[in-house]
This record gives sequence, structure tokens and C-alpha cells, in this order.
Amino acid sequence: QVQLVESGGGLVQAGGSLALSCAASGVTFTRYAMAWFRQAPGKEREFVAVTSQRTGSTLYGASVKGRFTISKNNAKNTVTLQMNDLKDEDTAVYYCAAAAGVIQSQLRSQSQYPYWGQGTQVTVSS
Repeated sequence: QVQLVESGGGLVQAGGSLALSCAASGVTFTRYAMAWFRQAPGKEREFVAVTSQRTGSTLYGASVKGRFTISKNNAKNTVTLQMNDLKDEDTAVYYCAAAAGVIQSQLRSQSQYPYWGQGTQVTVSS
């Protein structure tokens, strides 16, 4: 049974940093793509970042590229999203997601991810 539990959300000032963590059980990181998505109030859920299952290569959403970094620790079964230079528009609930067998071109698509965490709130104040 796959379980994903996010932690690390909170309130931070604009320009600050925050690190989110996702603890996974029931998955083997080398076989699963691990991703972060976010949903702001009144908006659709959007792709943030992913680390692919085979190569560990990373992809980022355009709005976070250069500011956010995704990394995974295979020994601890955790994936971390380091968020720097946070902006008001980064305020959202952040979700960790996992999927096996996703092809490279579909890594950004939330429909490919059957497993989701409960989400953690990130609020950026200016």
C-alpha cells in the first residue's frame, strides 16, 4: 500500500525559503516518479517539479524554475522540495505524488499519478 505524507509547510515572508518533505512508504524510488504539484485558492492544480523514476532527472514548472529544487533520498524514501525566493503567488497547498512507469513526456501530467499525499499549506506573506 502506497502512502505519501508531506511536511514542512507554513508561513514565510516573501523572499524567504522553505523546504517541504514527502515521506513515502510502499514505493521503490528507482521505480517511481516522484512529483510535487500545488493548488492555489480558486485555481487548478499545477505541476511544480518531478524527479523521474529511472534516471532521477528533474523537470520544473516555468514559474518555479531557478527557485525550487527537487531531490530524493533513496535510502530514506523521502523527496524534498527546496523553495527559495518565495513569492506571493507561491501560496498554495502543495501535494506530493507518485507514479510508476510514466514516460518522460507525461511526467508533468497529474493524471499520470495515482498516489497522492494529503497536502501541506504554504503561505507567503509580503
